[in-house]
Amino acid sequence: MTILVTGATGNVGRHLVAQLVESGHRVRALSRNPATANLPAEAEVVAGDLTDAASLTAAFDGVTAAHLINFNGADGSPLTNGAEILAAAKGVEKVTILKGERGKSPLEEAVEASGLECTAIAPGEFMSNVLEWADSIRAEGVVHEAFGDVQSALVHDADIAAVAATALTTSGHAGKLYMVTGPEALTHADKVRILSEVLGRDIKYVELSRDEAVQRWRGFGYADEFIAFFLDLMDNPVEEALTPQPTVENVTGKPARPFAQWVRENAAAFS
Repeated sequence: MTILVTGATGNVGRHLVAQLVESGHRVRALSRNPATANLPAEAEVVAGDLTDAASLTAAFDGVTAAHLINFNGADGSPLTNGAEILAAAKGVEKVTILKGERGKSPLEEAVEASGLECTAIAPGEFMSNVLEWADSIRAEGVVHEAFGDVQSALVHDADIAAVAATALTTSGHAGKLYMVTGPEALTHADKVRILSEVLGRDIKYVELSRDEAVQRWRGFGYADEFIAFFLDLMDNPVEEALTPQPTVENVTGKPARPFAQWVRENAAAFS
C-alpha cells in the first residue's frame, strides 16, 4: 500500500511522513518544492500543488490511502477545488482530512459525496504555535500575548500525526470526526511558567489588549480574514478544544504528549 501525504512539509505532515516510514509503510510525500522538502530518504517526494488538481495525477498514481489537508499550504485559505482533487484520486480507498476550519470545506463535501472511507481530524491549538514567541523570549525574556484568561488544551503536532497514521493504516475509523487535543488545559501564563521551568530561565508574561493583539497579528502578515477567524475563536471558542480530550490515547493507545515535552524537544528555538 502506498500512502500519499499532502502538506508533507507542514508541522503535522513532517511528523506523519516520519511515523509512517518508521512503521515500514511506503510513503509518497507531496511538496510544491521537492528539492527543499528535507524529508526522510525512505519517502518518495513528488511535486504537486493541491490548488492545481492537474498537477496531482502522477502523485495519486498507485495510491490507495491519502492524508489530505483542506487548506492551501501556501496561505492557509480553504481549498475550493475539492471535486477536482477527488477526480485525480482514482484508486484511493481511504483518506484522512486535516481540518482547518469549523465547518465543512468543499474538499470534505467532495469526499463525502465520493463515498470514500474518510476520517476527519480536527486538532486544537498546535503546540508549535508557541514558536511565535521565540524571538521575544530570546531577545527580552518576555511573552507578549492577549486573551490571557482563555485556556487551551494545546496538542503536540506529532500526536495529530499519530492519530492520522492510525486512521490510515488500521480499520474502524471510517466516518469518524476526531477532536485532537493535548492532556492539559493551559492559559498563556501556564505556558510561560512551563517554558521558564523547562528552559531554566525567568520569562515574563505581558498581557496585550485586543487592539494590540490585532496589530501584532498584522505585523506577522496575517490577512484580515484570518485575524477575524482568530478573534472569533477567542470570543466563541470550540469547547472541545478547551478541554483535554481522550482522543490521542483512545485512537493510538499512547497518552498525549504534555507541553513540557514539546518545550524540551524545541528548547534550541528559544535559546
